[in-house]
Amino acid sequence: MLLSTTVFNAETAELLSHHQVEIKQEFPREGWVEQDPKEILNSVYECVEKTCEKMNELNINIANIRAIGVTNQRETTVVWDKTTGEPLYNAIVWLDLRTQSTVERLLKRIPGKNKTFSKFKTGLPLSTYFSAVKLRWLLDNVEEIKKAVEDGRALFGTIDSWLIWSLTGGKNGGIHCTDVTNASRTMLFNIHSLEWDPDLCKFFDIPMEILPTVRSSSEIYGVMDSGALTGVPISGCLGDQHAALVGQMCFQDGQAKNTYGTGCFLLCNTGQKSVFSEHGLITTIAYKMGRDKPAFYALEGSVAIAGAVVRWLRDNLGIAKSSEEVEKLAEDVGTSYGCYFVPAFSGLYAPYWEPSARGIICGLTQFTNKNHIAFAALEAVCFQTREILDAMNKDCGIPLSQLQVDGGMTNNKILMQLQSDILCIPVVKPSMTETTALGAAMAAGAAEGIEVWSLNPGDLTAVTCERFEPQINPEESEYRYARWKKAVMKSMGWETSGGPSNGDSSIFSSLPFSIFIMGSMLMLIGAKYLSGK
Repeated sequence: MLLSTTVFNAETAELLSHHQVEIKQEFPREGWVEQDPKEILNSVYECVEKTCEKMNELNINIANIRAIGVTNQRETTVVWDKTTGEPLYNAIVWLDLRTQSTVERLLKRIPGKNKTFSKFKTGLPLSTYFSAVKLRWLLDNVEEIKKAVEDGRALFGTIDSWLIWSLTGGKNGGIHCTDVTNASRTMLFNIHSLEWDPDLCKFFDIPMEILPTVRSSSEIYGVMDSGALTGVPISGCLGDQHAALVGQMCFQDGQAKNTYGTGCFLLCNTGQKSVFSEHGLITTIAYKMGRDKPAFYALEGSVAIAGAVVRWLRDNLGIAKSSEEVEKLAEDVGTSYGCYFVPAFSGLYAPYWEPSARGIICGLTQFTNKNHIAFAALEAVCFQTREILDAMNKDCGIPLSQLQVDGGMTNNKILMQLQSDILCIPVVKPSMTETTALGAAMAAGAAEGIEVWSLNPGDLTAVTCERFEPQINPEESEYRYARWKKAVMKSMGWETSGGPSNGDSSIFSSLPFSIFIMGSMLMLIGAKYLSGK
């Protein structure tokens, strides 16, 4: 997984400087995915210093950096000791599956075992995906955390909270906060009152005193406490998918974007109205651009495995040496020859929310070769997007006329053309692919007291785009999609939490998750530099 810092010009949205480092992931058991919070924090410091060095080489004065924004993978859960500043356990990553038995235990306490019992408060189903069950697992299984909570020493947060607290002073007065987008992914936050929900905290048995203060996505939270940017305000904070929505400038009701990374995340802005899905999507807060500004909402479809399937083909099956080679294999054959791949390595997310599903490849014949499997893998990403787009169109009532896309996988032209063919609508890719970083920078620059980046529609810089148009007839698209749906049905019901362990090898051990930016710090150049003074 990569952590990066990116510097933008606030007037032109031009990317000025960039540095990234790789973060290790740990896989202690099958389905467990962890990261070291101290490594994440130290990597942020390293990235900031290296980026500042690069800017000096470009003769850009770092004193002109006016604000910092943070964007992070959501749901990943950290608990630390506020007296020592040390994490009390590794961060449990969003994809981690260890909490399935916790989910099943909690379900038994809900009448009818209704997974959507909190839907109208949180917008979310009960799932291993969200932070509350990860935190519950930590409280149940880590003695050090249990003791720290009893002693009043423990603090909880997603990665944004851990970084902001640490960067603004840590144990010496660090600011313990999060923003509404990250809070809305915990299952503890009421997305209407914009407050932690006492009933949900009681249900999960989470002490409210360990939770961070919830702030807007665009306001000054505190200032950098050390390093080259000491004294620079941290004034933007968004979960990665919400930052990409902002970076794609989807500020109007009905505008949507799909990010192709480790997973796939389709968000559609529903304005100041929360829309509750009848088709397996979740309701989330899109952004809140200021303390006194209204919250905007979004419908979201989440797919767990997208880019990760390409790396699985490379690292586990060894059918290619690079992601580019997978694209070439698919291009050479141009068809899956009736082969369908359902990459449900960690169950199915939207629209099924089926943790018992597991990956399958079906429709194999004696003629099938690695090229067909590579093509089927790319098609699987597109079919999963089609499923969540269909659900979104039904919930919103107005079908999308085109799909805006971003993320590392969008560099794969075969994938983008396939996506347009399977959706039967144009796919539009911006030339500047760092839209997640851009969104956090926009939030930071627009904050009250900073105000170097205008979010008024007339002031936003137009972005050049590449456009992919459908090239197959709708009948063929529908036929292939129907066969995919048949394969999905066959992937379900494979796994139960009570089954025997298969040892410590992890289905995730091949997945470096290098597409998503984790805990990125987005720095932007302010008005002084822009005016040339």
